[in-house]
Amino acid sequence: MPLALLALAVGAFGIGTTEFVMMGLLPDVADDLGISIPSAGHLVSAYALGVVVGAPLLAAATAKLPRRTVLIALMGLFVAGNALSALAPDHGWLLAARFLSGLPHGAFFGVGAVVAMTMATPERKARSVSLMFLGLTMANVVGVPAATLMGQHFGWRATFLAVSAIGLAAIASLVLLIPRDRGTAPQQGLRGELATLRSLPVWLALGTTVAGFGALFAAYSYITPMLTDSAGYADTSVTLLLALFGVGATAGNLLGGRLADHSLRATLFGGLASLTAILALFPLLMSTQITAALAVTLLGTAAFATGSPLQLMVMEKAAAAPSLASSANQAAFNLANAGGAWIGGLALAAGFGPTSPALAG
Repeated sequence: MPLALLALAVGAFGIGTTEFVMMGLLPDVADDLGISIPSAGHLVSAYALGVVVGAPLLAAATAKLPRRTVLIALMGLFVAGNALSALAPDHGWLLAARFLSGLPHGAFFGVGAVVAMTMATPERKARSVSLMFLGLTMANVVGVPAATLMGQHFGWRATFLAVSAIGLAAIASLVLLIPRDRGTAPQQGLRGELATLRSLPVWLALGTTVAGFGALFAAYSYITPMLTDSAGYADTSVTLLLALFGVGATAGNLLGGRLADHSLRATLFGGLASLTAILALFPLLMSTQITAALAVTLLGTAAFATGSPLQLMVMEKAAAAPSLASSANQAAFNLANAGGAWIGGLALAAGFGPTSPALAG
């Protein structure tokens, strides 16, 4: 891995950790702040809202700035948001801090993907982007479990201080490893970038991201009750099974990047078709513990095999505004997260059974 890509991966690791760790810390946060679990759950939504708002706005606002400078500034905002989370005196302040933490998320991946592509030869662009996203998938395998364990033993505030430290390490890596010639400003400014988003192919590409990852999150948002109620796993086993999802996601990310360099369209079709088939088979696969573990792993593999290819497709459709389009794709990803969870919840609330969210996806 080129050292410059390592710097991007470190930033992605920190962002992925802070995005998902709150789900494991909700009971601790609720107890410490004296709020209910549902109220604590709003902290997850606040981060997602920050991503959706910040992705297009920050990418557009920094369109004329050197990309290297933008990446460093975005990680600075990330560090500030997580430090404020650790110091938040009450629920309201923590909500604001989580929103602030989410603001740089989409723009970092958007601008980072453009920088990653400039480091690669034409036949290795998708692979280069997938190496940056390796930090995000590794956050699910290593970062989130470790951060959750830290929060349970030393308090949830220690977790956010540790994530801030990762952000500082990312800033140092970006300063030292990203070449200054990668920081040249794009040729067009805000007006030109926004004009590119009027293109129907760009919106169709973004819609594909929403649909594909919406299907994933319809199932994954309710994976715990599927594993306990259908497959018969104990609650204590769920963490290990979620780690299997992360392993599958990591493998899928690397595989998708490699295959997309040969055929972007075929990789997307194969990944989305595989995801659809796995979700359709979930009721059967959740009938035994062995097949359930296999299903969770394959779900991560199929879904994240499309991650880098989808990012590349959006950037190709908006070649004149790659930073803004790539950032908008991250907003689409978080919209898929919220929309998929809502659709899966409707199926569950309708009484169709614990595996019904997968079929809804």
